[in-house]
Amino acid sequence: MKKRALLSVYDKDGILDLARFLCGADWEILSTGGTAAYLKQNGVAVTDVASVTGFPECLDGRVKTLHPAIHAGLLARREDAAHRETIERLNLAFIDLVAVNLYPFFDKVREGALPLEEMIEFIDIGGPAMLRSAAKNFAEVIVLTDTADYAFVMEEMRKGNMSADALSPATRRRLAGKVFNLTSAYDAAVSRYLLETDESRESDAPFWNMAQKKAPSAQFPPLRYGENAHQKAALYLCADRPGALAAMEQLSGKAMGYNNIRDLDLAWKAASSFSGDPVWKDAPVAAVAVKHISPCGIALGKTPLEAYMKARACDPVSLFGGIVAVNAEIDADCARKMAETFLEIVVAPDWTAEAVDILRKRKDLRVIKAPRVPQDLYEIVSVDGGILVEECDTARDDGWNVVTKREPDPCDIADLRFAMRAVRWVRSNAIVVAKDLAAVGIGGGETNRLSAATLALERAAASTNNARVLASDAFFPFPDTVEAAAKRGVASIIQPGGSIKDHASIDACDRLGLAMVFTGTRHFRH
Repeated sequence: MKKRALLSVYDKDGILDLARFLCGADWEILSTGGTAAYLKQNGVAVTDVASVTGFPECLDGRVKTLHPAIHAGLLARREDAAHRETIERLNLAFIDLVAVNLYPFFDKVREGALPLEEMIEFIDIGGPAMLRSAAKNFAEVIVLTDTADYAFVMEEMRKGNMSADALSPATRRRLAGKVFNLTSAYDAAVSRYLLETDESRESDAPFWNMAQKKAPSAQFPPLRYGENAHQKAALYLCADRPGALAAMEQLSGKAMGYNNIRDLDLAWKAASSFSGDPVWKDAPVAAVAVKHISPCGIALGKTPLEAYMKARACDPVSLFGGIVAVNAEIDADCARKMAETFLEIVVAPDWTAEAVDILRKRKDLRVIKAPRVPQDLYEIVSVDGGILVEECDTARDDGWNVVTKREPDPCDIADLRFAMRAVRWVRSNAIVVAKDLAAVGIGGGETNRLSAATLALERAAASTNNARVLASDAFFPFPDTVEAAAKRGVASIIQPGGSIKDHASIDACDRLGLAMVFTGTRHFRH
């Protein structure tokens, strides 16, 4: 009996070569719709699935392969006498190979341009059903869903005298595993889309689904290693959401590691958080320097060069080997200054050709072009046996309430707003001391707030003598931070408030002549 292959693909890359190869081995080719027409046009003899099922394609193509004649042929076990008897009695036949790829739901939902009723038509039903049936019976059915596997399978069959049985059990199992890897991600993308279309939130669902695809090496070379050289790591990108990383382009430099990606992500999100806000219309360019998952410089300026120089001045020692993100096109003037410091990565939404040429001379420096896209809705952290999921911190700090006798000086208002925006990107406990729309001292990741404040104030004193504002990501449990700030010349403080001892900090400000603003919104970052 002839071997039979069912070919039904949306992405027709490589399918003609596969079909011709199978025909050359005397296989019968079953196919549907557009795939059948494509193969026939190219001289491949094809049996329409409708002639196998005895049932015409219907409902605008929604029903083609959802039929016992197809799924029995895929699921029947050849070594089981009862299965063989059933196949013969029902006048059916085995199907020995399936090549199917799915409607491009990932692409369509990522593009976000179609209304719900059109998106529904890109939810593939027959394709995943065939794949899952074939993959369950992988010991006897070759199942292909990745066009990259066609050549490998053909070569393995050639080595085995063109026999389907030549494929090793390990190969068959791997191909089946790729099917369930794909269909689980595909279903996750559909689930996420439908839950977010509804008024309910995705995070209310009983299962957390993620549609992630390993980053293509053409875009990002494989990660060199994890947090340490002995740890392996990989980058997976959202298949169904735009995301900055998914559209980033590495213009030069060596492959990145796990730590580079973590720092790059933080730097870019922090710089982007200042984009498009009219509050910063006189200084619209943000530069953020990051080292070990915490900013060591944040600043705004009229030009990329001004913003970068102000960010660098905050902590030039820590910046060595760090990462810089700028939310505007980097020109040659800025690139020349960046080349003076050893940096791991520089990322921006665009680059002049001259700027790229300047930084390409630094062989170890990665130059990244990043898109301006909305920030993802959620942040995910792994824990032993599970994951923690939370909405991203996008809250605005508009609920200002001056709680002291003294009002902030008008010249300090912009710096207070800037410092409060900046401090949310620093590891808690977090303090930012600012002047002229630049962080001049950052203290973060400390186990008590006074230590973070002391570190930030000491760094500020080393770079300027009259930093006037201080921001805290959370309330002060004691007045000691106020007292430390007053000793360093700080005139205005901004913090969320909410401590049962707020009065102690307010009284300290009034006694020492400082202004203090409560925002009502905490910004812990663990």
